[in-house]
Amino acid sequence: MTHPTPHTAHHGAHPTQAAHQHGHSSDHAQAPHDADQTEVLDLDAEVLAEHLAALTDWLPVAAAPRHIVDLGAGTGAGTLALLARFPDAYVTAVDSSPVHLSRLRAKACARGVDDRVRTVQADLDTAWPDLGSPDLVWASASMHHMADPARTLRQVHGALAPGALFAVVELAGLPSFLPADAPREAPGLLERCRAAGDRPHAAHLPHRGADWGPMLTTAGFTVEAERTMTVSIENSRSEAVGRYALASLRRMRPAAAAELSADDLAVLDRLLDAHGPDSILRREDLGVRTERAVWAARR
Repeated sequence: MTHPTPHTAHHGAHPTQAAHQHGHSSDHAQAPHDADQTEVLDLDAEVLAEHLAALTDWLPVAAAPRHIVDLGAGTGAGTLALLARFPDAYVTAVDSSPVHLSRLRAKACARGVDDRVRTVQADLDTAWPDLGSPDLVWASASMHHMADPARTLRQVHGALAPGALFAVVELAGLPSFLPADAPREAPGLLERCRAAGDRPHAAHLPHRGADWGPMLTTAGFTVEAERTMTVSIENSRSEAVGRYALASLRRMRPAAAAELSADDLAVLDRLLDAHGPDSILRREDLGVRTERAVWAARR
């Protein structure tokens, strides 16, 4: 169930690092890391597809865009949602990960829209590729990864066609999957895991959680609309939600292990045991709760 309030989205991935709660992915030579991240991005897209569609429907476009750029496209959640929303458009999908772009291409082929997708492998912190003059630029969970966000905003402003739209989508922290009083033997465990996972991001990603409105205005944009979407999927027995929670928590574990007590860590490991009786996959109180915010700005 989605509860939008006036004032977000995929779930993209950073053009140099993959997206949002899934952490930093500049080390693309690490195949296991990329594979884990690809799984989480795919599951995020599957679980939150309805919410992402609601965001693309909300975009205050002046006219249906013909050329869209997805900055930090990841495995294609935003790209595919935008193609569905604007059936006459084509998308240039930008990401630094060849693994993610290959997965995006495979998805586009499976849906029969590969002729409407161009992929560009690029690190936008080092070089700005030729992206043409798009009518819409979508940046989901990617702007806060930029080494110099102000420079990137200026580059987007310069690339956009006059009157075109720029949508900046960001997440309000890592998602939660269990109620605050769960699990029974360690209430609040996942909140402690989230806090432990957030701390490294706060140190290395100072623009995470920023208010992008003033920065967009400084770069020459007019902010036309803002929105926060609260995602609340409660007591889900969905297999995809279970796999999403399991994969996300496995990625949180290394940071959490350094801070959790031995008892907490033991409970966490039982939750992460996919075949064990206490696996998070078996819980009836499993859900997804998160917030995403979007700024729609006009050139």
